[in-house]
Amino acid sequence: MNLPTSYRLVPMRPRDPQEPHRAASPLELFFDLVFVVAVSIAAVQLHHALTENHIADGIVSYLMVFFGIWWAWMNFTWFATSFDTDDWLYRVLTVVQMAGVLVLAAGIEPAFTDKDYTVVVVGYIVMRIAMVAQWVRASRSPEHRAAALTYAAGITTIQVLWLLWLLLPGGPVQYIGFFVLAVAEIAIPVVAERNGTTPWHPHHITERYGLFTLILLGESLLASSNAIIEALHDETALAPLISISVLTLVVTASMWWIYFWPPHHRAIASLGSSLRYGYMHYFIFAAAGAFSAGIEVEIDVLTHHSELGDIAASFTVTVPIAVFVLGVWFIAIKDNADRVVNTVVPVGALLVLLDPIIPIPITLTAAVMVLIVAVLVVRRPLGTEHEKLAA
Repeated sequence: MNLPTSYRLVPMRPRDPQEPHRAASPLELFFDLVFVVAVSIAAVQLHHALTENHIADGIVSYLMVFFGIWWAWMNFTWFATSFDTDDWLYRVLTVVQMAGVLVLAAGIEPAFTDKDYTVVVVGYIVMRIAMVAQWVRASRSPEHRAAALTYAAGITTIQVLWLLWLLLPGGPVQYIGFFVLAVAEIAIPVVAERNGTTPWHPHHITERYGLFTLILLGESLLASSNAIIEALHDETALAPLISISVLTLVVTASMWWIYFWPPHHRAIASLGSSLRYGYMHYFIFAAAGAFSAGIEVEIDVLTHHSELGDIAASFTVTVPIAVFVLGVWFIAIKDNADRVVNTVVPVGALLVLLDPIIPIPITLTAAVMVLIVAVLVVRRPLGTEHEKLAA
C-alpha cells in the first residue's frame, strides 16, 4: 500500500546555495521562539548576579550557559541552510530540539545560584542528540556522507563527555573541563567540513543571524520599558529613570543600525570566513544579551536596590556595547568600509568605556553611538553601488 504523499520522507539532499528568494521558514521562526525564553532567563540571572555584586561568578555562569544556547542554535541554523527538507520527521526532530531548549532554560537559575549544571546539560544533550539524528539522515546524500557521519560521531562522543563532566568537582577543575569540551564542540565543524564542505545559502544564513540579533536587542527594549515602569512607582527617581529609558532606546536603535549596515552575506564567502562569522557571533550575541542585563542593573542602582556602585554599574552597560560594536566591525564592517568608517567604529566602541566617568548613566555612550550611526549614514558600504547596477 502506498502512503499518502504527506506521510513520505523527503530524501535529505543539500539545498541549492544559489536558490532565489530563500528566506527563513516558519519552522525556523518557531524554533527561535524558545530561544527567547532561554536568553531572557539567562539575562535575568546575570542581572541578579551583577546587582548583588557577584560579578565574577555571574559572568562566568552567563558565558557558560550562553555557550549552550548559542551553539545549539547555530548548529541547527547552519544545518537547516544546507539540508532543510521540511518533512514530518525533520519537523519532529526540530520540535525535540525545542524541548531541549526549554529544559535548558529551566536549569539556568540553579546553574547561577548553586553552580548545578545538571538540568542545563540534560537539555543541551537532548538538543544535540536530535541534531545527531538529522546528520544521520543527511548522510544518505553521497557527496556529503563523510562530513555528515563525522558530525554525527563527533557530536555523540562529546555528549558522553558532557555527562562525565557533571561528575567533576566544582571550581577550577569544572571550569577547565568546560573549556576543553567547548573547544571540542566548536572543533567538530572544522574537522567535518574537511571531509566535504556542506553548502550554505549566504543570504539565508545571514538573515537567520540577523533575526536572532533582533531577538536579543528586543531584550534591551524590554529593559527600557522596565525603566518607565519603575519610574511610575518611584517618583524620587523619575527623571533619571526616564532618561535611562530614552537613552537605552537610542543605544539599542544604534546597535541595530550598526549591525545591519554592512552586507553580511559577503562575510561568508569561504569556509574560513564562515567559521569566523559564526564563531564571532558568540561574543556579539552574548554582549547583546548582557546589555539588557546591564540596563536592569542601572535601574537597580537608581532605585537603590543594588550592591554595585555607580562606576561598576556603568561598566555592566558599556562593556557589552563595546564588545558588540567591535564584534560587528570585525566580522562584517571592516572589509566593506572605507578608512573613515574603519576608524570611527572601533574608536567609538572604545570611547563608550569612558562613560562611567559621566554623572548621568550611558549619556556619553548614546552620543558616541549616534555619532557612529551618523558616519554610517554618510558613508556607504564599499561596492554597494556596483551591486545595485549589477542587479
